[in-house]
Amino acid sequence: MRPGHHGTGPGEITPDGCAVEFYARLPVGKEPDIIAAAVPARARILELGCGVGRVTRPLLERGFTVTAVDESPHMLDRVHGVRKVCSPIENLDLGETFDVVMLASFLVHTGDSELRRALLRTCARHLAPDGCVLIQREGENFHTEVPRERTDPSGFTTRVASVEPAGDGVNSFRVEYEFPDVTWTQTFRSRPLTTEQFEAALAEAGLKVDAYLTEDRIWVRAVHADQGPSRSTPAGA
Repeated sequence: MRPGHHGTGPGEITPDGCAVEFYARLPVGKEPDIIAAAVPARARILELGCGVGRVTRPLLERGFTVTAVDESPHMLDRVHGVRKVCSPIENLDLGETFDVVMLASFLVHTGDSELRRALLRTCARHLAPDGCVLIQREGENFHTEVPRERTDPSGFTTRVASVEPAGDGVNSFRVEYEFPDVTWTQTFRSRPLTTEQFEAALAEAGLKVDAYLTEDRIWVRAVHADQGPSRSTPAGA
């Protein structure tokens, strides 16, 4: 396990505390629509931290070519129909570039600042000269509105049970995922980033914000720092 990360419940648990069986049950959500609206049609996508392929499958259905990367072989066992790479994101070097690089699942908020730098360097290293990076950030009140819970229409409840300071500006979260027949928990560490801190982290990796894609500013499109405006404009922009 990564320091400060832990998971409980049936099935395999990944190094960051994620339960494979839980993610296999999750509905797709809005992410594929956000992504498809923000990138060129039929783009080559490098999906960093693909998990069980919850977003991968809908992207394939929309005509994108996806290379799926995850450090968990148990997650990748659930991904089909794409090129798969089992590797920690921070160590990845495929020797090629892509139209789109995706860093979702709030990975940019890792509590380890050096790991965050390595994640963003991986994004920049694999980005084509005129490509874009899609990054998912935490919501504005992610660290403050605790405890909180949300019941998904499909029938499970996500409960952020607690958040506690873990030192150096990092918080430790405990989250419960409750289904009628089973409950999983995950403990993980997260570093809140203001907009200014986030954009500074991008700049350190040679990237810059091209557009905030959603009103809540959770989804962001970034490009090389020396690149002009992106080829694609988000819907409604």
